[in-house]
Amino acid sequence: ATGTIDPMGSLLLVRHGQASFGAANYDQLSALGQRQCRRLGEYLVQRGRRFEAVFSGTLARHLQSWQAIAEGMGDGASPGPMHSLAALNEYDSAAMIAVVQAEPIARATTPEQYRHHFRVLCAGLTRWMDGSAAPAGMPSHAEFKAGIAAVLDRIRSDYSGDVLLVSSGGPIANAVAQVLNAPAVTAIDLNMRMRNSAVTEFVFTPKRHLLLTFNTLPHLDDPAWAHAVTSM
Repeated sequence: ATGTIDPMGSLLLVRHGQASFGAANYDQLSALGQRQCRRLGEYLVQRGRRFEAVFSGTLARHLQSWQAIAEGMGDGASPGPMHSLAALNEYDSAAMIAVVQAEPIARATTPEQYRHHFRVLCAGLTRWMDGSAAPAGMPSHAEFKAGIAAVLDRIRSDYSGDVLLVSSGGPIANAVAQVLNAPAVTAIDLNMRMRNSAVTEFVFTPKRHLLLTFNTLPHLDDPAWAHAVTSM
């Protein structure tokens, strides 16, 4: 007897382009962030990628990233529905830091200050994940994780072709950890490595997602774009 093989869909999870780290409002793409995402759109349309649907968070940097990707795709931009969901929003880094130290961290201008910022942030994330702290205004980590799982379930249920998801490092890292059945704290390391406009790809069947690639920058793989590889 011959069995049947479930059709495979493809989910591209894209971290937003470079935002405005250190500015009064981080939640805006920089000029370089706009270029990163337009270049990704050009790359996708050159590879013949068209999307049944697009998912994103509701933050400005998510929506601006998708707009720039669509500009890069031009006439090849996907006609499928666009779903903007709060479940795909990043955690509040200031609230995470506040569970570790009362005073806000000053704007980082040196490598050591950047390292200090991320050490404190990682400590706050760890406490949020293990349930020993409840950052102000944030859902529990279990609720955050469940929201992302629900989006993944919806994609598996409703689609069978190519789907694009534009979000932030935290939700994408959490999605990867879930798919790998890895400990929750694994998402912290994955998150800290993620680059702007990077592509992570899952393949999926109606039953499950599988990790294919993580944190790749094929659209910037040219010496002319070496300056555009960023992670803030």
